[in-house]
Amino acid sequence: MSERGGRESRVGDVVDAADRVVYEYAVLRVVPRVERGEYFNAGVLVYCRAHSFVAARTHLDETKLLALDPAADAPGVRAALRAVEGVCAGGAAAGQAAGDDAGRRFRWLIAPRSTVVQPGPVHTGLTADPEAETARLLDLLVR
Repeated sequence: MSERGGRESRVGDVVDAADRVVYEYAVLRVVPRVERGEYFNAGVLVYCRAHSFVAARTHLDETKLLALDPAADAPGVRAALRAVEGVCAGGAAAGQAAGDDAGRRFRWLIAPRSTVVQPGPVHTGLTADPEAETARLLDLLVR
């Protein structure tokens, strides 16, 4: 909170603290060689129950991928990241998860797995705009 009576400034916008809601997020990690445990961040998943919002934004740094595993399948990793975005988007792109609500899709995506694309731990925050928060987290944690 600022001195302006419970209002916060963020990138020139004034946001009333009462308008902020809880959201959850997890970082998507690329683990080229699971047995080595090395990884780098390649995306974020964001879920906001109050807005029935779930989204993923990804950015694959192919240089990092090939530095960790010169034989890595970059198109395959890119396809896996796109699949996560598709599940979040819902509809036909979500496959069997198309009929699930946003929370169920998020919970399914954050479940631990031993694949090249893995979710990190879940964290929480407050936001008035889950879509903008998704972009902010991508810039902060991935790019």
